[in-house]
Amino acid sequence: MKWSRSLIPTLKESPSEAEIDSHKLMIRAGLIRRITAGAYAYLPLGTLVLNKVITIVREEMNRAGAIEVFLPALQPLNLLEESGRLTVFGDDLITFEDRHGKVTALGPTHEEVVTEIVKNEINSYKQLPLTVYQIQTKFRDETRPRFGVLRSKEFIMKDAYSFDGDYEGLNKSYKAMYEAYCRIFDRCGLEYIIVEADSGAMGGEVSHEFMVPSNVGEDVIIRCLTCGYSANRERAEAAPIPPEDHITFQPLKEVSTPDKRTIQEVSDFLQVKPCQMVKTMIYMVNGQPVAVLIRGDHEVNETKLSKVLGQETLALADHNTIEHVTDAPVGFAGPVGLSVKIIADQAVSALHNFVTGANKPDVHLLNVNHGRDFIIDKIVDVRYVAKGDKCPRCNSGIDISQGIEIGHVFKLGTKYSDALKARFLDAGGKERPMIMGCYGIGVNRIIAALIEISRDQDGIIWPLSLAPYHVVIIPVNVNDAKSIHMANHIYDELTLNAGIEVLLDDRDQRPGVKFKDADLIGIPIKIIIGKRFSETKELEIKLRKSGETFLVPPDEVRLRIESLFEMLSKP
Repeated sequence: MKWSRSLIPTLKESPSEAEIDSHKLMIRAGLIRRITAGAYAYLPLGTLVLNKVITIVREEMNRAGAIEVFLPALQPLNLLEESGRLTVFGDDLITFEDRHGKVTALGPTHEEVVTEIVKNEINSYKQLPLTVYQIQTKFRDETRPRFGVLRSKEFIMKDAYSFDGDYEGLNKSYKAMYEAYCRIFDRCGLEYIIVEADSGAMGGEVSHEFMVPSNVGEDVIIRCLTCGYSANRERAEAAPIPPEDHITFQPLKEVSTPDKRTIQEVSDFLQVKPCQMVKTMIYMVNGQPVAVLIRGDHEVNETKLSKVLGQETLALADHNTIEHVTDAPVGFAGPVGLSVKIIADQAVSALHNFVTGANKPDVHLLNVNHGRDFIIDKIVDVRYVAKGDKCPRCNSGIDISQGIEIGHVFKLGTKYSDALKARFLDAGGKERPMIMGCYGIGVNRIIAALIEISRDQDGIIWPLSLAPYHVVIIPVNVNDAKSIHMANHIYDELTLNAGIEVLLDDRDQRPGVKFKDADLIGIPIKIIIGKRFSETKELEIKLRKSGETFLVPPDEVRLRIESLFEMLSKP
């Protein structure tokens, strides 16, 4: 491709809308343009990269035995109602009413649709196992779209769904997809880690996320660098905190805390560390209030709490309910004297002589002790892991970092097959529910995540597998007939005879502009036809990533490029 005949609108400055480097570079390098909040158009370079990701994904899905389908973006609401996910998606669901008054959703995911299809086509164990996949656009009404394609309203996903007759079959299907994901991300040049994850709205008990470590990632990764335990923030187990030995219970004491409601306000006022305080939070469960106790420096993990309470969704009690339950304004709740069920995080059970609200306006209690002053009904792990915690497996220190989720695999079990009545007849003629798995990859996210970890001050650094072009030829002076003739000769030699993807920068621009643009868009190999060619007939070959330079006579260019191509293709 000749640069002058393509559409590569590079920018010198980062747009004000862009917050992170991948977003800035995707716009500056002419890969994407914003159309509206959360929706982007892919320009020629971006489309080339996107298609390379899709090709890798498709090849590895096919290799793993999955069969490609293409499902509609439009989904009837009754399928989401049957699975119980209409309320789970809530305001994230994008819907519209058609001319006939029927409300339809733009697909946020396709578990219900694919289950509905398979249940109508599969009826015997002889037709199982089956894994289908698609590469399709998804839609979610993000409250705050940001970070370019990392968090948008419209995004491209590869989603696969496995159907098996038993859990042994599910384990095999899961393993096949898990291994395919590793091959996909390896081929894309990504450095990633695999963590235990919570299944969230998808359901199921077992799931893993594939994460690219990055300071701009919105997910939190908990890792033990000793035993290898890793999980995302929602899933990570908090290692039990041992109670202190030989503690003497101090007398319970009321203290005045006028208008001091938050942990920080009370901590500062009483000169007590937040870790010696306990928050009392009132949740509504099946219409009844439940008190949840958490240490002052910890946060409630509502994902864990929802499982403890058997609730898919949780809601804190409103102000009126809290005041009715505690006889005090919000901010002064405490467990002493409460007549509701009390659930305490394990870290609370290890505390003694701690501070809580007194269930009175402007009053807190000192030296509160469970067992003496109140009774805990249930002690469980319902908090997020925090700095200073130990590994729940080996009790070593843990590392807490950020990451970008690029893939997620789930063992769904029978969540959807039960809800939508997807059954089959086993070898004995007995009707049984299909056992399902679900496997998603954020196709757009692969591109942004790669740029976040593979860039420098000059621009993007593509691996050969995803680069929009493998080689860029830069004739410094396009008005020099010999330089242009040589550029065209090398272009034909590489594209026609070596099958290498080449971009020829035939623009009549200053050399500095050409070099900056080449580095910005990140083409792995540059061939420079400049002053040295005029003087010694040598061409300069330069690698984008390492900056390594080679001087090569024209008749050796193809062999050298093929050699470099082979070197750069290795993992």
